Amino acid sequence: MSSIPATKRSSGNSKSTPPNGKFDAGAGGQDSGTGSMTMMTMLSAINRAMDDALRTDDSVVLLGQDIGVDEGVFRATADLLDRYGDKRVIDTPLAEGAIIGGAVGMALYGLKPVAEMQFSGFAYQAFHQVEQHMSRFRNRTRGRYGMPMVIRMPYGGGIRAVEHHSESREAYYAHTPGLLTVIPSTPRNARALLLESIRHPDPVIFYEPKQLYRAFKEEVPDELEYMPLGKAHVAREGSDLTIISYGAMMRPCLEAAEDISEADGASIEVVDLLTVSPLDTETIINSVQKTGRAVVVHEGPRNCGIGSEVVARIVERSLDYLEAPIRRITGFDVQFPYFARERAFLPNTDRITHAVREVLAFE
Repeated sequence: MSSIPATKRSSGNSKSTPPNGKFDAGAGGQDSGTGSMTMMTMLSAINRAMDDALRTDDSVVLLGQDIGVDEGVFRATADLLDRYGDKRVIDTPLAEGAIIGGAVGMALYGLKPVAEMQFSGFAYQAFHQVEQHMSRFRNRTRGRYGMPMVIRMPYGGGIRAVEHHSESREAYYAHTPGLLTVIPSTPRNARALLLESIRHPDPVIFYEPKQLYRAFKEEVPDELEYMPLGKAHVAREGSDLTIISYGAMMRPCLEAAEDISEADGASIEVVDLLTVSPLDTETIINSVQKTGRAVVVHEGPRNCGIGSEVVARIVERSLDYLEAPIRRITGFDVQFPYFARERAFLPNTDRITHAVREVLAFE
């Protein structure tokens, strides 16, 4: 099973691994993947994860604007109000600061709140709660209090939305001490990572690439399945160059790797970060030391983006292994454009392929 469904398959120069690496055993003690499977979109997998969490843990509650009766702007919380009632699936006013502030209080009280921001661009109204309270309580209380809460945020372009609906600002959260920042790339890892985030003792920003919500389906086990946070995944093995990316950019990265493999015979490794804070430095370094060449891809702006940190860690740990300069393929340092220019802003397969060929050709 490949990481991202595609029309083309590997030519044999490199191989793909299962999309989520090694998973913990699910409920009932069975190994994950041995039971029944259901084809799901990422959106339905996220809905399943919240259903699983509500069903198996009475301390889990959901809150957010329009998540109950209207089932969320993307229908991520479909049917959950009917199943669990309005004490656990809570419609809130249009007040992002109050949503996150209320979730912080719930977490201190002993609940496990999962708060939804309708779009990541609306979360800035709550950033004071995130930075000044949510991220600091473990340190502020010298470990006496954790902060077991999750903020779910749809992010990124690709759906032709208007201003404040398409930005990729994961670097804000990755730069904030005390937060984990998780970005899934497939339905299966979205469900497993969200379940793990909900049971994690510290606060998690769960950044959901809405471009992938309904983009494709993947088999997801019906058993409970968890994936460790802070661990990257080698989505495609190779030996000549490493592409490092995450979220919605995984699809064009894997397509570029496949195209180059078929056209040029080069063996391209693709690393899916999955968690951008903390970064899995070891997986990145091991891959780059093997291949000697690297390209980093993300859709957020280039300046001070996640790619900058990835490149810095490679240089600090593996400069002697590099056979070519590292290239970054990113969004541009401008506000995300309106839909007529959206595709010109987002990294695509052609841009990635061109960069990879340049790095491969460097002597």
